[in-house]
Amino acid sequence: MDRNGIVQLLKTWQQQYRELGSHPEIAGVMMFENKGEVVGVSNPHPHCQIYATSVVTKFIEVEERASLAYWRENRRTLFQDILKAEAADGRRIVVQNDSAVAFLPYFARYAYETYVAPKEAYPSIAEMSAGELVDFADVLRSVLVRFDNLWEMSFPYVMALHQAPVDGGDYGHFHFHIELYPPLRKPNLLKYHAGIELGGGNFLSDTSPEEKAAELRALPDVHYKLAGAGSQTGD
Repeated sequence: MDRNGIVQLLKTWQQQYRELGSHPEIAGVMMFENKGEVVGVSNPHPHCQIYATSVVTKFIEVEERASLAYWRENRRTLFQDILKAEAADGRRIVVQNDSAVAFLPYFARYAYETYVAPKEAYPSIAEMSAGELVDFADVLRSVLVRFDNLWEMSFPYVMALHQAPVDGGDYGHFHFHIELYPPLRKPNLLKYHAGIELGGGNFLSDTSPEEKAAELRALPDVHYKLAGAGSQTGD
């Protein structure tokens, strides 16, 4: 997809978050996209699903509680402080522009786990402006192209939108972002969950996010299938 196509997708997600969140029985709207046979999909192309649930999904619940506790203690947004720390360090940032950034968090569990976020704090994608959506689409597209360019293959992933609940609460402390979980460590080599992870609940990573961010950052954001044709990125 080109940038304009991704912008239209982001606008659709905005609309769906608002529409589904307006139902009084709905507490959470979880949007995610799957790509690749290794993550269990039957369709060859990336495809999105949206779950509107009467309960808040567990990860969002934990994330929201941690963000609220951090806000109450520091009067600052937790994710904003993460962004400031990543900007100050710089080694784990893959690509950024005026209002959006992609980075591998220092606590990444998967080799190429990448976060894409607006630089301003919004509880959900629904609050982002038209200009911010364009910037966000550019960064997201650049990350996904780099994924494919890494080993010149269709790169599998699970992509989840982390957004505030829609149960009527005040979630000004929550920062919308997208998390990408690529299951491959190397071509055809999965990141398997071992005993300490499945049994104990603690992820172990044998790679550093600094190293993997440098790999992705060094790649072009022209897709390898188009590079020889002199294609331009963007529009």
